[in-house]
Amino acid sequence: MSSDLAGVWEVALSDGVHRIEFEHGTTTGKRVIYVDGKEVLRREWMFKLVGKETFNVGQSETKATINIDAVSGFAYEYTLEINGKSLKQYMENRSKVTSTWLLNLDGTDCRVVLEKDTMDVWCNGEKIETAGEFVDDGTETHFTLGDHNCCVKAVSSGKRRDGIIHTLLVDGTEIAECTE
Repeated sequence: MSSDLAGVWEVALSDGVHRIEFEHGTTTGKRVIYVDGKEVLRREWMFKLVGKETFNVGQSETKATINIDAVSGFAYEYTLEINGKSLKQYMENRSKVTSTWLLNLDGTDCRVVLEKDTMDVWCNGEKIETAGEFVDDGTETHFTLGDHNCCVKAVSSGKRRDGIIHTLLVDGTEIAECTE
């Protein structure tokens, strides 16, 4: 890493939390983007110092764009967009379409993510094989983590505004959902 580091963002996707770093050499025109410490884009001698750089993040190759705007003189502002939305908008929308749980199983930290639209379950960046079934009060999505039986229960809140409530059970014990 050089002293041209201009921006650092943390982006939570289903396959994990990714760190995006952006270097902008305002004297050399250099632009370098790192995702999780790995260089994904490098441009040297860019004479136009403003503009945008687009790249992919994560296993699902989510589209990300860094916008470079001149503020005044030689001051620049850097903003990150994910799937065409500002990072703030993306994260607010993401909290509506996913549920996330952090837990420790047998000494291993696990980040379990449910994508509510597809009912896909991810654990520490890996998509988990699941079996879904309809039950009297909703649905249950069953899967295993190590030697542990897990289930995501989806039941109606009874209130249209609240919608469906998703609950993670590990060996029958409810795990509290976290906010990212």
